[in-house]
Amino acid sequence: MELQLKRPLIVFDLESTGLNITTDHIVELSYVKVFPDGHREEKTYRFNPGMHIPEEVVRVHGITDEDVKNEPSFKDRAAEIAATFQGSDIAGFNSNHFDIPLLTQEMLNAGVDFDPTRHRFIDVQTIYHKREKRDLEAACLFYCGHPMHNHHSSRDDALTTLEVLEAQLDRYANDPEPLVNDVEFLSSYSTFKRNADLAGRIIFDEEGREVFNFGKHRGKLVEEIFKREPSYYDWMMKGDFPENTKKVITAIYIRSRQKK
Repeated sequence: MELQLKRPLIVFDLESTGLNITTDHIVELSYVKVFPDGHREEKTYRFNPGMHIPEEVVRVHGITDEDVKNEPSFKDRAAEIAATFQGSDIAGFNSNHFDIPLLTQEMLNAGVDFDPTRHRFIDVQTIYHKREKRDLEAACLFYCGHPMHNHHSSRDDALTTLEVLEAQLDRYANDPEPLVNDVEFLSSYSTFKRNADLAGRIIFDEEGREVFNFGKHRGKLVEEIFKREPSYYDWMMKGDFPENTKKVITAIYIRSRQKK
């Protein structure tokens, strides 16, 4: 089933130096941009991350220091990538938890305006986990009927993610609770929790209030903790949290101080 789109949808995948959003960097980015009229564009970038790519990571995606030593930095291409993503919705596999937060962090590091609130996100992994609870390789075999090719190539991961998403729409179109071919529905459906920040450190409760989703204050109202314990805000601002998380908690902190 072809996607029904009102604006372009970018399906993308990242390979990186590791899994830490604040200290690791992107070494490869691939995307497939699907337009409302059905035509597609695809591109792959490689970047010199300015740091050693650990051997255990190389064993996963196969990209070595030598492979990227003559490539530009992410900063050199950040504005171009942001312009490509502008005005589009975004899809990926586990993208809400990793790819989007890391991309946003890299854009901030590059000084490029990339506001995630301008996009709607579809996380194909979340749809899959809600329906079948397995990884991309199993998703390809289950939905598309063939094994995944060249696993951990970002280009093939992105193309497979798009193929799986289209197959999911076909498979669940006539369910009692159908999977609707609409980006707004898919964006909402592919989110397990309502995140206040991209990394999910702060989430909304049933009343739409921000609560902590980690640590000793898990489940407690952020605003109330910041009122009683402003040092916790200072600790977070000095800690190893993504810039997007710090931006969100700063807005809450200011709001809490204004209500005093």
